[in-house]
Amino acid sequence: MAFFKKNKNETGGLPDNLPGHIAFIMDGNGRWAKKRAMPRRFGHREGAKNFRRIARYCKDIGIKNISFYAFSTENWKRPKDEVEAIIELFREYIVDVRNYIGEEVRVLFLGDKSIFDEDLQKKMNDLEEDTKDNREMTMLLAINYGGRDEIVHAAKILADKAADGEISPEDITEETFGANLYTRDVPDVDLLIRPSGELRISNFLIWQSAYAEFYFTDVLWPDFSEKELEAALIDYAGRSRRFGGV
Repeated sequence: MAFFKKNKNETGGLPDNLPGHIAFIMDGNGRWAKKRAMPRRFGHREGAKNFRRIARYCKDIGIKNISFYAFSTENWKRPKDEVEAIIELFREYIVDVRNYIGEEVRVLFLGDKSIFDEDLQKKMNDLEEDTKDNREMTMLLAINYGGRDEIVHAAKILADKAADGEISPEDITEETFGANLYTRDVPDVDLLIRPSGELRISNFLIWQSAYAEFYFTDVLWPDFSEKELEAALIDYAGRSRRFGGV
């Protein structure tokens, strides 16, 4: 059930039952810049700085899995200069990842990498390989990602296996399907947070968020602070998660 939170809360400390996986839709960068009569790319740069702060804070308080919606399959429709600015920011930030989040963090990329240039693909693949054995926290970055596209991608893999006789239709279960998603060994989302006042999840982790708790706020992403996150965590701790039970 969606929950809409308009105002900041004074938290008074973190709850004991923190979510195991938080997903962030980093929305509102362009509007943040427009309010300041600045180009949209300026808002994306400020949003990237806040991504770094929030990722580090999640690690500091012991969150085990965090996902960020950086660039969707639909975002290619934006103006070319804005798209190029976002991609270059992404290239810059993944090179510097250890400096802002530290060691022992595994990094995974969600989405189709093949559309990017060879240099960026190599940087992404190298970072995944270099961090694959790290277990303190897993950080997932969704770029050129769409939830429906991910599901189609998994279905094609299973269809190919069935056509080759590797599996039968009876072998296809929720578990085998999930094992062919980009997030194959990462727990489902517990808490999905979307700043900016929009009340939708925009094709982000739609399979993995089947039983997620949603938290929406009017605050634009560049202004989404640690205190805002603490308010979301306190709200999450007060939810009753029954997963279809009573």
